[in-house]
Amino acid sequence: MGRRSDHTRDELQALLLSEGHRLLAEGGLARFSGREVAKRAGYSVGTIYNVFGSLDHLLVALNSHTFTLWANALERELSRGPADRIAALVEAYFAFARDHTHLWSAIYEHRVAPDLLGPADHAARAALTTIVDAEVRAALPADTGTDIGRLTRSLIAVVHGHCSFALGGTFALLEEHDPAGSALARVRESLAMQGYDATLPVG
Repeated sequence: MGRRSDHTRDELQALLLSEGHRLLAEGGLARFSGREVAKRAGYSVGTIYNVFGSLDHLLVALNSHTFTLWANALERELSRGPADRIAALVEAYFAFARDHTHLWSAIYEHRVAPDLLGPADHAARAALTTIVDAEVRAALPADTGTDIGRLTRSLIAVVHGHCSFALGGTFALLEEHDPAGSALARVRESLAMQGYDATLPVG
């Protein structure tokens, strides 16, 4: 039985996002069902379309929320004041993916047209890159001539590739026993080429 009169539209949106995120965390995108989300919220599946427009739009919103949680996790780790902030970033990246594997994987498994992403979605997805960009800028000499934005995106790709191989089991087959350490080494090598000195404090 639907409960259409129980919630305002904003409350209903929040409820569907909460139940959807919980379901996505439990079984990943492969086991995700709009009908199950609606059922858990106490509504019919048509409510998702009334509120979000489509199931894809709901998934975009769910993945944007995951990006927000991920960025918050990185900021919390950095707020501890680690001596090696670059290492802290890499380790926090791996930790979030490891602790929230289904949510992390859904970000990359759900492929949609760019026009499905609204301003809030773009902002949520850019937050993580902004955090990394700031740390890379702080780690490099002020007079570096490199394009920091491009370097940041490349470094994220390096860490993501290592993380993906680790969680997917590929590194185990390759007998790589420290994917995070390997990713950090590659990041440090790239930064060192731009003048980064790991022995100096950052900030």
